Amino acid sequence: MPNFRNGRMSEDIKREISALIREEIKDPRVNGSLISVVRTELSGDNSHCKVYISSFDGVEASKSAVKGLESASGMIRRHISNKLHLKKCPELKFIADNSIEHSAEIAKMLEKIEENVSDE
Repeated sequence: MPNFRNGRMSEDIKREISALIREEIKDPRVNGSLISVVRTELSGDNSHCKVYISSFDGVEASKSAVKGLESASGMIRRHISNKLHLKKCPELKFIADNSIEHSAEIAKMLEKIEENVSDE
């Protein structure tokens, strides 16, 4: 079970990576699609952090964005370390996720159900 400090640090890392994606990273694999940091999981000793990336354009766009983020991971770690005043920044592991695409599919299904109910 993560403690309060660990959870807060995880959210801070998520916020900083999201800001970097919007403002700093110029890689077309990352900027080419609408991507979002879904969640981050920080290990108990703060040495590793899993960063889940999802895209509105689907899993393939997420996988492409992950490759772009992996190539910029050194810059991302340096920025996080400076912004959050960390002595040792965790290793970042970017993972493609399809949660945004999945939630869009669920929303479409709910709209169809709502249309069918209103037609009756």
